[in-house]
Amino acid sequence: MTDSAELHSKSAPETKKPIQDDNLMETIKVVIQALVIAIVVRTLLFQPFNIPSGSLIPTLLIGDYLFVSKYSYGYSKFSIPFSPPVMSGRVWGSEPKRGDVAVFKLPRDGETDYIKRVIGLPGDKIQMIKGRLYINGQMIERQEAPPTRSKDAFGHEMQVPTYFETLPGGVRHLIMERDGDSGYFDNTKVFEVPPGHYFMMGDNRDNSTDSRVAPEDGGVGPVPFENFVGRAEVIFFSIEEGYAAWQFWAWPTSVRWSRLFQPVR
Repeated sequence: MTDSAELHSKSAPETKKPIQDDNLMETIKVVIQALVIAIVVRTLLFQPFNIPSGSLIPTLLIGDYLFVSKYSYGYSKFSIPFSPPVMSGRVWGSEPKRGDVAVFKLPRDGETDYIKRVIGLPGDKIQMIKGRLYINGQMIERQEAPPTRSKDAFGHEMQVPTYFETLPGGVRHLIMERDGDSGYFDNTKVFEVPPGHYFMMGDNRDNSTDSRVAPEDGGVGPVPFENFVGRAEVIFFSIEEGYAAWQFWAWPTSVRWSRLFQPVR
């Protein structure tokens, strides 16, 4: 009887899992793994951003797409998608350097991404006088550069003067003075940067709402170190204003090929 029972058990047909179920589970695993990798890369390493405004012209143009390194300044709650209140301050922090082009969360709402250049460090005194930048009472050197085509306040094309500005520490970058040296933001009071904060400005000096404008007036004000998201590193794609990146059929003429893979300086 025992032998007969064992024989009956061995001869019974095997139950096999459907191949379709195996394929579905494998697909789900791959998708989950890809999402986890993407979240880790976006949170800890690099995050893509696109430029929707002209406040950093001529350094960054509307339609530029760039990678921002998240590790450059360490990590805060603003390094994580949706900025959950899981920590205060920064971990593995490395302070921004004067001249860095950096993405940060707008202090007055903690949500909106802004990108500007670090001009003032904690304790600095910043002022604009007749279009010239003063840091701690010293007028910053600038040299005339070839003019560029841009738009005035009414959207009309015009020739705009540009200059090479050299910040303390040696960072040399282009600025644009759309309204010459008598624009709305070209004469300011002295701003003293609070401890743990940074003074941010756009390279398009007459068309940038930045730390020269107080938060209560719709501006940025000084930016806390905690609000920094990362440093702009490289332009990986760039398309002419008025086109969308997904309009691939327009790429041959609308992509700014010469800007691809250019470092942000």
